[in-house]
Amino acid sequence: MKDFKEYIFRIIITIGAVLSSILVLLVFFYILKESMPFFREVNFKEYFFSDSWKPLSSNPSYSFLPMIGASLYISFLAILIATPLSVGCGLFLSFNTNNKYSKIILSFIDMIAGIPSVIFGFLGLVLLVKFLEKNLDMVTGESVLAGALLLSVMLFPYIVTGCTETFVKGKNIYYAASQSLGVSKWYTMRRIILPFARKSIFVNMILALGRAIGETMAVMMVTGNSPIFPRLLGRAETIPSLIALEMGTATYKSLHYSSLYAAGLILIILVLIIQVIAYMINKTGMRRIR
Repeated sequence: MKDFKEYIFRIIITIGAVLSSILVLLVFFYILKESMPFFREVNFKEYFFSDSWKPLSSNPSYSFLPMIGASLYISFLAILIATPLSVGCGLFLSFNTNNKYSKIILSFIDMIAGIPSVIFGFLGLVLLVKFLEKNLDMVTGESVLAGALLLSVMLFPYIVTGCTETFVKGKNIYYAASQSLGVSKWYTMRRIILPFARKSIFVNMILALGRAIGETMAVMMVTGNSPIFPRLLGRAETIPSLIALEMGTATYKSLHYSSLYAAGLILIILVLIIQVIAYMINKTGMRRIR
């Protein structure tokens, strides 16, 4: 009876995995099919090396370069802001907090990840954008900086959770031995735990980067959505924002419509590359630990 239950369970898992894979492939190939008219009509140099996005003008241009640049700029800046704070928080929870309280705090941090992005966007628009306008003497606070700061808050729980797990693992392996040798807690964290967790931190950064590049609503509400080359205190528009804002107004089966699917395809490829890099680094790190 036990073997039969395990057999049924394996079948259910296999069916679920196959259906999930088929669904992902169907979505990918549908986006690829819808974007093909754009790739056939528009020259490669125009959508990667020109500098403007004007799909509805008398002389239309379809450059994705400003949006790709904005997506990467905002995402990398958000990672640079979020990572030191997340690593510091992870070390504090692992080494300076009682295990019971650490779990409670982590559960509250995890709750941040469950807050809808539109709520973050609303708070960013009302508080962060106004703060930047007032304190940096900006005409409008909608900017790359606002998007990066808001996104760093949204990425914080993802990096904290992943890093804390690795710090606890390193603590269980090395902390007792370092204490027996009279090594200080600060030295243990800096010279033993951080090098041990280096690859895990990097993997969590890359995974958070994939999450950041795909974020739409919150970033869209605080960056100004201008399809121009991004500057730190200037407006910008990311690929997800472009798709969300223009898909509803694009004429069905037009070149503009197809170009938005092409933008989605580029976004999928970017995220896929990031996921593959994270997987390879994580696999190498796990092999070395063993």
